[in-house]
Amino acid sequence: MNILKAAAAALVVASPAFAEYPEREVLGVVMWGAGGATDTVARAVNPAAEEALGKPIVVLNKSGGAGAISTAFVNTAPADGYTFLYGAENPQLHGVMGVSDIDYGDMYPINILGRGVAVISVPAESKYQTLSDLLDDIAANPGAVKMGSTGPGGLPSTIGALISNATDFDVTAIPFDGEGPGLTAMLGGEVDFMPTGISAAAEQIKAGNMRALAVVNPAPVDTLPDVPAITDTIPEMGPFLPWGPFYGVFVRADVPDDVKATLAAAFSTAATNETFLELMANRGNVVMNMSGQEAVDFLAKWQQVTVWALQDTGAAKVSPEELGIVRP
Repeated sequence: MNILKAAAAALVVASPAFAEYPEREVLGVVMWGAGGATDTVARAVNPAAEEALGKPIVVLNKSGGAGAISTAFVNTAPADGYTFLYGAENPQLHGVMGVSDIDYGDMYPINILGRGVAVISVPAESKYQTLSDLLDDIAANPGAVKMGSTGPGGLPSTIGALISNATDFDVTAIPFDGEGPGLTAMLGGEVDFMPTGISAAAEQIKAGNMRALAVVNPAPVDTLPDVPAITDTIPEMGPFLPWGPFYGVFVRADVPDDVKATLAAAFSTAATNETFLELMANRGNVVMNMSGQEAVDFLAKWQQVTVWALQDTGAAKVSPEELGIVRP
């Protein structure tokens, strides 16, 4: 009996399952390309998360499929916590858009870092001086005005669906691999306008390279105090607001609980870092620093509101009801 106990003890000590996490560097996969809003938030919090975790976090941009490629990549990686997702809201729409069967209900939210406010942006030299100018042109020339997009279920297409629920909005969407590439294309004249997160557009707006016609919010925001609320022009948007993109950290649902707890503690600390807080404020984002059941509830509510808005405008390819998502 003593020999058996000693052997069992030796196996426990030697087993990798009992090794302290993390033993090595961790991979943080960014859902979108470099320069976009998700990438900006990820790279802002990453240094503080590395310090809290005690190991390097290698950041990898893996865009494509409106976020589906990176989400699938993380979900097929080993369930050991060494690969996580720096994600945005997009997977919550993948089901109704027919993009993917995976959403955040299939993953574990380590932390919902914050949410953003979107803007309707145009190049500085655009003929559209106001949102009314843009909407009038869209109404007069259905399908002729080109909108920068990030694909079905991306932020621009979702905002387009919300606007379509309130007014005429027949535009041609041109997809790009993230907000950063889309805004660059807009400045190059490839598209006429682009709905985007303030965090992706703020520096270009402040530099005078582009203008914001409206914030997708029921009131102006501190970051761009002179930009009117979208409800000033489209009051019918009121029931859908406040609404905006969000940014978070996610792992496979079957990652061990102790590893989830370690990551959650690290990012909870990182989200209070002064440099991170300053960047979020400067870019018009609201810090949430939310985890656990609170994060799960937030994700479910956000999905309900948004997918049913897409359904009501005819933008959804699959009914939320078929996916078991009840109307809010």
